[in-house]
Amino acid sequence: MNQLEIPGKKKLTDRFLDFIEKAGNKLPDPITLFVLMAALILLLSWLMSLIGISAVRPGTAEKIEVVNLLNQDGIIRILTEMLTNFTSFPPLGMVVVSMLGIGLAEQTGLISALMKKTVMSAPQKLVIPVIILTGLVGNVAADAAFIVLPPIAALIFMSLGRNPLVGLIVTYAAIAGGFSANLLISSLDVLLLGITDSAAVIVDPSYTGRATMNYYFLIVSTFMLMILGTWVAKKFTEPRFGSYTGKLEKLETITESEKKGLKWAGVVTTIYIILLLIAVVPENGLLRDPETGGFLSSPFMSGIVPIMLFFFLLPALAYGITTKGLKSDKDVAEKLFKSIADMAPFIVLAFVAAQMIAYFNWSNIGSIMAIKGAELLQALNFTGLPMVIGFIIICAMVNLLIASASAKWALLAPIFVPMFMYLNYSPALTQAAYRVGDSITNPITPMLAYFAILLAFARRYDKNIGIGTLISALLPYSIVFAVGWIVLFGIWFLFGLPLGPGDSIYLK
Repeated sequence: MNQLEIPGKKKLTDRFLDFIEKAGNKLPDPITLFVLMAALILLLSWLMSLIGISAVRPGTAEKIEVVNLLNQDGIIRILTEMLTNFTSFPPLGMVVVSMLGIGLAEQTGLISALMKKTVMSAPQKLVIPVIILTGLVGNVAADAAFIVLPPIAALIFMSLGRNPLVGLIVTYAAIAGGFSANLLISSLDVLLLGITDSAAVIVDPSYTGRATMNYYFLIVSTFMLMILGTWVAKKFTEPRFGSYTGKLEKLETITESEKKGLKWAGVVTTIYIILLLIAVVPENGLLRDPETGGFLSSPFMSGIVPIMLFFFLLPALAYGITTKGLKSDKDVAEKLFKSIADMAPFIVLAFVAAQMIAYFNWSNIGSIMAIKGAELLQALNFTGLPMVIGFIIICAMVNLLIASASAKWALLAPIFVPMFMYLNYSPALTQAAYRVGDSITNPITPMLAYFAILLAFARRYDKNIGIGTLISALLPYSIVFAVGWIVLFGIWFLFGLPLGPGDSIYLK
């Protein structure tokens, strides 16, 4: 990592982050590390199943036991599903498909020209808050934000003569750490609502929630996280990474050819957006849910990755043809090949990461630990705000093991939604607390599949960068976001503010 030399004794926080970085970077190469973690999970599955560790799934009374992956059935499954683990690894297809469009836009010079036209003329002090807000709101595109936004932010920072690694870190922290915060209702709101409703009917069979049950709280959270994220970036991230010593691609003045290319790229983008609006705005639109006419569960949302592909691909073609950068189909193919070739390190990393995560899911170790953690909180018999904060912390700890927001909530909701309802707290409160805990440790958990993508992006600019460097850079965001979000939640709780339209903290 490229650091600034700081005279005198370092602050305690800097020494702590240095320790995290050095300890993390002493770990083996990430590929080796994932292999070792996979081996450890296999060993634990054998040992814990031998001991007989189990838990009871809340709401169903189903007994969950640790699955031994080192017996005959386990070994056969490991061998026969190894290919499927890799090909069904969620980020793999998203990365490859998205990078076709982004890569062509980068290779033709469209992104560079666009930054010359816009970013270079904007006040530099606004770059970080704008990027953080974009990352927070970008979560409306679900996991696609992890693929699209960080590399673009890195290019923006590089074009301004600043360290591109800072752009990567800041954007990833915003997307991951603020995963639930947004100014818009997203598919995540609908997904979590379905699980919340299923848990709430255990107490009240007539209960029906709304996708907007946390909307007010999440809007305020978005602006709070933007402010906190900007402070962390200025206080920790930029000083730790310092100036970039690699090849810095500074942008020159925009040429007439580039202006013409941008014009036609803008025309194509406008036409594309108009067509999308025609397809999604009317209730009978082509990309609306054919049965309900809804938007959040529509083909548009499920097809967001290919939609994003064409959002970059079509303007890139228009720009390249106009500027003569693309003179034939061979030029297009060559630049597409180059954009995918750059992702080779990630593809190798994805293979071993996919196996490790699959073994962890098969073993049931994460699910059992989640249930045991929930039972611990119940046993402590907290009440009021301390109970809610304890729940947030439990969710944050579980999130280090189970990255999927829906999978965690499916385990925790049947425990805590009814428990809180019996104490006169609404399901909206329980869901909001869960969303805080689910988000704050996202930046630092390697169990989030997109952490491997961040590492692959970072190695474009520093081939020696390690996991320790990334975690030490992301840890301040998790800590500050956690403190800020819990304080905000405490204020909301103590003043009894509405969490969303028609949804309060209490049932009565």
